[in-house]
Amino acid sequence: MQAETEQAQVQQPIRLDVKVATFDDVKAAFGAGLRDFTRRPMLSMFFGLVYALFGALLVAGFAVFDQFWMVVAVGVGFPLVAPFLAAGLYEMSRRLKSTDSFSATDIFLVIFRQQRREFGWMAFVVLFVFWIWAYQVRLIFAITLNFQGFRSLEHLFQNLLTTGDGLVFLAVGSAVGAVLSTILFSITVIAMPLLLDKNVDFVTAMITSVKSVLASPFVMLCWGAAVGALALAAIAPLFVGVIFVFPVLGHASWHLYESLISEK
Repeated sequence: MQAETEQAQVQQPIRLDVKVATFDDVKAAFGAGLRDFTRRPMLSMFFGLVYALFGALLVAGFAVFDQFWMVVAVGVGFPLVAPFLAAGLYEMSRRLKSTDSFSATDIFLVIFRQQRREFGWMAFVVLFVFWIWAYQVRLIFAITLNFQGFRSLEHLFQNLLTTGDGLVFLAVGSAVGAVLSTILFSITVIAMPLLLDKNVDFVTAMITSVKSVLASPFVMLCWGAAVGALALAAIAPLFVGVIFVFPVLGHASWHLYESLISEK
C-alpha cells in the first residue's frame, strides 16, 4: 500500500527552477558540507569508511590477479554503492539544517527506503556508465599494450610512465575517462539529492541535473574537476583520505543542490 502511494506521488508533476551557479555558491556549499561533517563526524566518517573499503578491495584485486582489467569484477559494487551511501549524507545534511535530532538508525532507514524509490534506477545508470568505462579500458589496453602481463603494481606503473605505449594508453584513457566522467557528473550532480528530496522520476532528475550544468557550465565543471582532484588526493594515501573527503563532498553536494534547485 505504501509503495502504491509513493508511486502515485512520483507521478504528480513538479515544476523545478534551476538557478545559475556562481563560485560563491560552490564556496558556501563546501563550507556548509565541512560544518555538517564536524557536527556529526563519526556517522559521516562511517560512510567514508565503507566507501574506502570498497576502494581498498579494488586495489587488492590488482595484487591478486596481476591483470588490472580483471579487477572490474571486484569493482562492480564500487559505483553501485556510492549513490546509497551519498543518500545517507544528504539526509544528514537535510536534518542538520532543521536542527532535527536523529540517530544512525534513522539515516540507515532512509537509505533502505531508497530501494523502493527511483534512487535504485539512478544507481543502475551509474553502474551502466561504469561498465562502459571498464570495457573502454580493456579495449584501449588491448590496443596499446597487447594485454601484456605485469609482475607487480610497480612493474605496471613503470611501463605506463616510461614507455611510449604506456604513455599512449594513459593519454587515450584519460581522454575517454574525461568524457565519460563529464557525462556521469552532468547527469548525477543534481539528480542524486533531488531524488532524495522530491518525488520525481529518475529521468526528470537527470534532465534537471543536465540543465543545471548547462545553465552555468564553467562553474559546475570546475566543481566537478575539484571533486575529482580531491577524490584522487584522498585515494593516494591508501584510501585513508576517502574516509574524510567522501562525506565532506557528500554534504557539500547536498547544499549545492539546495542553492540551485527550487520548486516554482
